[in-house]
Amino acid sequence: MFGRSRNFDTLNKNLAAEVLKAAKITDVCYCVDGAVCEDEACKIILSKHKDCEVLDTLSKASHAYNTARLKCGQPVCVSAYSVADLKSCRAACVYDIDCDFAASEVKQKLSDLFGEETECAFIRGNSVEKIKIYEIDRQKQYDATCAVAVEEGDFLKKERYDYSDLEHMIELLRAPGGCPWDRAQTSGTIKKNMIEEAYELVDAIERGDIDGMEEETGDVLLQAAFHSVMARERGEFSGADAITRNVKKLIFRHSHIFGADKAKNEGEALGVWEKNKAKEKGQESYGETLLAVPKNFPACMRAQKVGKRAAKCGFDFMSSVSASEKLWEEVHEMVDCQRAGDEKGTFEEGGDVLFAAVNTVRLAGVDCEEALRAATDKFVRRFVECERLISGDGKDINEVTKDGLLFDYYWQKAKNAIESDKNR
Repeated sequence: MFGRSRNFDTLNKNLAAEVLKAAKITDVCYCVDGAVCEDEACKIILSKHKDCEVLDTLSKASHAYNTARLKCGQPVCVSAYSVADLKSCRAACVYDIDCDFAASEVKQKLSDLFGEETECAFIRGNSVEKIKIYEIDRQKQYDATCAVAVEEGDFLKKERYDYSDLEHMIELLRAPGGCPWDRAQTSGTIKKNMIEEAYELVDAIERGDIDGMEEETGDVLLQAAFHSVMARERGEFSGADAITRNVKKLIFRHSHIFGADKAKNEGEALGVWEKNKAKEKGQESYGETLLAVPKNFPACMRAQKVGKRAAKCGFDFMSSVSASEKLWEEVHEMVDCQRAGDEKGTFEEGGDVLFAAVNTVRLAGVDCEEALRAATDKFVRRFVECERLISGDGKDINEVTKDGLLFDYYWQKAKNAIESDKNR
């Protein structure tokens, strides 16, 4: 049986199949090491035959728990071959560590949950040894009696924390006797913090700063946890509610993965997503999808998103070239208002110019927000270099800008210098 099984999962299925096959002919007594509820082959057999008689004994998990003398009264117990399913918990017992591979898998999972430097109890038979989690796969030998028991330490001294710990920390800070600033906050007072943290994360991504990305991702999660804790205080929703809703939303919107829809490429997948999103939000008209675009988006981003959604019903320019014709039309109208001293008209036409410019760039296949940011960065670099060159020649930039030709000379020189640096 062992020889024709690729892994323990296959072995358990083969063992169950043999027992079930024999049971068709005669009564079968199948003995296992430990509790029936912990044996994977037994689980398969019991799912097929509800009439089996179970004569149970002490489980491997109970033995590990009792031998380790854990303080926590409710450890989560799993086989080493199911350790990937183990989730965040106060304490855990992992049995069936019968080989180097199983030990390595257990070490990795427990390191993720508790921290590799956390002390644990390594059990072999009736003996127990205190080791660090990172030492689990460094033992001299393994057998069917090997197990590990671990529990988290004092909250403030834990090696690893998860999202529930983050919420707990906020609860501690907002509790009586906690931090006066944290206790005084509301969703309204800290709403801008989420925007700031999101921008800082994006900045770290664009700089390729992995350490910064780790820190800023944590800060974004902190803001989310802050809002969920305050919502729970108000009896509105919890962090678990928000996460549950998000996962369910992902399942529903990915019906090409978890449902009957099909998507052969990225574009078709996005189409399925948008269709399901509209259905989920009860949006029955294109106008409703436009109204759903948040008004507090950056203006350029909102204009692009509104343009994209309007285009879904065919209301769009044929190309960026035709959109550019509208752009020039709006520019002329704005200039006419300026010449006429019409401030209100200039404001309105100025907005039309910007909206038309967004449509032109959008239809050219360019992300408007990214393009404008890049253009602004480019202007800043050129201006800084231009000012440096002017100062280097002993001139005052305030005087140089009065001479158009002279300033153009330095501006072109700054552009050339930056391009030269880029090509090196």
